[in-house]
Amino acid sequence: MPELPEVETVKRGLQPTVEGRRFICVEARRRDLRIPFPEDFENRLTGRRVQRLWRRAKYIMADLDGGETLVIHLGMSGRIAVYTKGNGRGLGAFHYETAGGEIGRGKHDHVVFDTDAPARIVFTDHRRFGLMTIVETAALESHKLFRGLGAEPLSRQFDAEYLKEALRNKETPIKSALLDQRVIAGMGNIYVCEALWRSRISPKRQAARVKAVQIDVLAPAIKQVLREAVRAGGSSLRDHRQTNGELGYFQKVFAAYDREGQPCMRRGCHGRDQTHRTKRTFNILLSNMPGLLNELTIRATNVILRGDDFPIWNGPKTPIGGLPRSIFLCFLRSC
Repeated sequence: MPELPEVETVKRGLQPTVEGRRFICVEARRRDLRIPFPEDFENRLTGRRVQRLWRRAKYIMADLDGGETLVIHLGMSGRIAVYTKGNGRGLGAFHYETAGGEIGRGKHDHVVFDTDAPARIVFTDHRRFGLMTIVETAALESHKLFRGLGAEPLSRQFDAEYLKEALRNKETPIKSALLDQRVIAGMGNIYVCEALWRSRISPKRQAARVKAVQIDVLAPAIKQVLREAVRAGGSSLRDHRQTNGELGYFQKVFAAYDREGQPCMRRGCHGRDQTHRTKRTFNILLSNMPGLLNELTIRATNVILRGDDFPIWNGPKTPIGGLPRSIFLCFLRSC
């Protein structure tokens, strides 16, 4: 499913041909996607000008001049492509060059918008898990889709202090907490894994037990990962495309996600795929240190290491294989 960077990339690609533009024609080529289209969907949009195009969590929002907002969710496989009519001058770099009469007539092209840019915007979704609806702009915050959403991670509201308060008393693993849209809006599995890796925090660690100094590192790491991903056009693993049809390329610099069995980019360890509440997590294992760790668990002379805690060592000064205690603990903390 597209996460915040992918949705932000699509929104930015739409802006040159949608924001400030009027819908000349809107065609819904079926009755529903994940949910039915609202009543009189096409007529409520046709002729309306988009005053503002923005994003909330994983939703694209188009505020219309009639006091309503078009809400779009890409679902699992939804794509939006922008085609300009004529030469498309002045419309930026986020569009195909031409729009012929057959554009928007594919089997899985479900909604077609023509704007006065002029441009044609085509929503394609072969799984039909996407969503389009129209909501009164004044009632957005109380709508069921947005009620209770957490802070936007790229906003000024989101910082270490906000995150400390949001994680207070949470007994779930830190990864599950960060995926909770009531804590942070728009975060998904890929970027949570990457942010935790950069912060050197185990995804299994209980959220309430993450130290304040670790959160001071985690909050800016989340912002950094998301900004880098947006600049890269998102991550194209299966279905995501930018509005000009190009792939995102942030997947080429993954440090944790989808790197099972590959060497760690920080140390000479290897990644392991785990599942946390149906989400895949990629932990980094030190499996290439002979006799040192086995799937992040060690049992040796009064010590049990878990993936979410540093060890408490009460044994001899050379705990494993003659490795000095100081080097042993330093190595574990640094990986």
